[in-house]
Amino acid sequence: MTLISAVGQAQALDGREAGLQATYQALNKLGAVTPNLGIVIASNQYQPREVAAGVSSLTGDMPLIGFSAPAGLTGEGVHPHSVTLALLSGDLRAEVHWLPGYSQSGRDTGNRLLQLTANELQQRSLLFFADGFNGDAEQLCAALTGRSLPILGGLSSGDLNTGATYQIAGTQAGMGGLSAAILRGNVRVGVGRAHGWDPVGSQFRITRSRGFWLRTLNGRPASESYAQVFGYPAREWAFPPLSYLARLYPLGVEEGDQLVVRAPLRVEADGSFRMNAPVRDGADAYLLVGSRASCQEAARKAAREALLQLDDAKPVFALILVDVAWQMLLKSSPGAEVAAVQEIFGPEVPLAGGYTLGQIAPSSPLAAPTFLNQHIVVIAFGEDR
Repeated sequence: MTLISAVGQAQALDGREAGLQATYQALNKLGAVTPNLGIVIASNQYQPREVAAGVSSLTGDMPLIGFSAPAGLTGEGVHPHSVTLALLSGDLRAEVHWLPGYSQSGRDTGNRLLQLTANELQQRSLLFFADGFNGDAEQLCAALTGRSLPILGGLSSGDLNTGATYQIAGTQAGMGGLSAAILRGNVRVGVGRAHGWDPVGSQFRITRSRGFWLRTLNGRPASESYAQVFGYPAREWAFPPLSYLARLYPLGVEEGDQLVVRAPLRVEADGSFRMNAPVRDGADAYLLVGSRASCQEAARKAAREALLQLDDAKPVFALILVDVAWQMLLKSSPGAEVAAVQEIFGPEVPLAGGYTLGQIAPSSPLAAPTFLNQHIVVIAFGEDR
């Protein structure tokens, strides 16, 4: 059966109504066929169980996974306070799982996923979404190393003030968990990743970090180091908007011969940076700055890479996972990254996605999954010939 996809998007006062309307749109576009998988991106302002109930009221027990985001993405652009739903139908089988303990241990959750994917026969890929504020994504990726199938995903985002995000797996949903879909069947997955941030010359030494908190740069509170560069008083970095805009200015941390991008979630009252991945004491770090042009080119690069990995498979759908920093950077040109991806895929391929607090993708086909900040990840689904 031919692999096809459709995307619906809707806004409403409550999550159930928005989920129902988005599903109705997508099903109308899909036609008479039955969907085999749904991927939902819902506003963090909705209740997750209401969103799941709205979708399942029309799709029944269809496998469904999803995550919260401040805005959804489609080929038409950016959609705040909305539900976006992508449906796939054809020779595709999905097995959905809800793992509620991710925030307590990324390693244990990764080991559980290893057990679920122990029988690799006919498995084509593993797609998952996890909590963006709580849990260790690097531990999760380390536990999943060695699995010979593409492992892809993102970290859900939401209210930066409260740290509340959610994940959806079937009719189950909540905070602090991980939703996963094991994909099988006549489907090929290609993935591309890139970012549009470059070093600008300011160099720091990470002199003290504890867990997810980067305490000092060059021996002084992290906010003081940023205050010196940007000219705003250090105390102002602990309050909106600077406490959240700090994510626009991530650090490129030296690891071997490469710079790994690590971005703050927010600035704390004591001037430390709350990260969602630990950084190493003694490492050199460089201030990174992005631009609209470099991000648009990064989006094109990621899209081209995803298409290349499909080989001769025909693309039928693209899932776009974009760091929330892109939403901040492209505020004056909303949807610029989606338009760049659409340039490469063409207008006939449905797109859906959302803004995330981290992305997971391998550096090459079948390589170990890597936790990323500040990236765009494009996941192309194609029909294997």
